[in-house]
Amino acid sequence: MAGKLEVLHELVEPVVVSLGCELWGIEFMSQGKQSKLRVFIDQESGVGLEECEKVSRQLSAVLDVEDPIASEYTLEVSSPGLDRPLFTLEQFAGYTGSQVNMRLRAPFEGRRKYQGVIRGVEGDEVVIVCDDHEYLFPFDSIDKANVIPQF
Repeated sequence: MAGKLEVLHELVEPVVVSLGCELWGIEFMSQGKQSKLRVFIDQESGVGLEECEKVSRQLSAVLDVEDPIASEYTLEVSSPGLDRPLFTLEQFAGYTGSQVNMRLRAPFEGRRKYQGVIRGVEGDEVVIVCDDHEYLFPFDSIDKANVIPQF
């Protein structure tokens, strides 16, 4: 799956950047005959419906021509939102001090779900403080992570 995400990233990022946005991340969920490609975009001034529509139209055209996904799929373009998913080590580093929900690809110490505060990034590992214990998780072991909004 990582190979498919890399190909999609290479196709999607130039389109998103050319429209004045930042590519925050990509999720591809294969669900039998119907799959979903979710593209998260961001911008300093915020992302609204207009930006999502503009990016969606351009991406649809590029993806129709390049055809990187063999099966049928639905394209969704959205803002990362307040509970934004984290896709890169740089994003984890940028949210140091924030609360995060994390799911690992495989259990560590008998569990896959962790909630804690991002302490930082060391090399290719994410440092999380959870239950008064500091954990270093290799970035590749993290399946999904979302910032927990604080109000």
